[in-house]
Amino acid sequence: MLGEYSLDVVWNARRIADDNASFRANASFADLYQPFDDLLFFGDNGGGDQFAFMPHDPQAGVIVWQHENDNRRKVAEDLSDYLRKILSSEGDEWYDE
Repeated sequence: MLGEYSLDVVWNARRIADDNASFRANASFADLYQPFDDLLFFGDNGGGDQFAFMPHDPQAGVIVWQHENDNRRKVAEDLSDYLRKILSSEGDEWYDE
């Protein structure tokens, strides 16, 4: 699903599978970041930050992972809340933190 500026706010199934496998297999990431095992990435903001679910904790909502500092925080209650925010100006605040 493409959002403003043609960003992949929700990836297709192939990209979800490929990107998640790549993140887990990348040996250099193990030195830089906390493990990604508890995250299922499904979209991005075009600047390196990724959006994810925590499949083992449905109450966690949608998490943004910030690649610069490995910060992980909740940005939406669920997929519909995420889509509403990211496809409107409410999602703009995620880029400033």
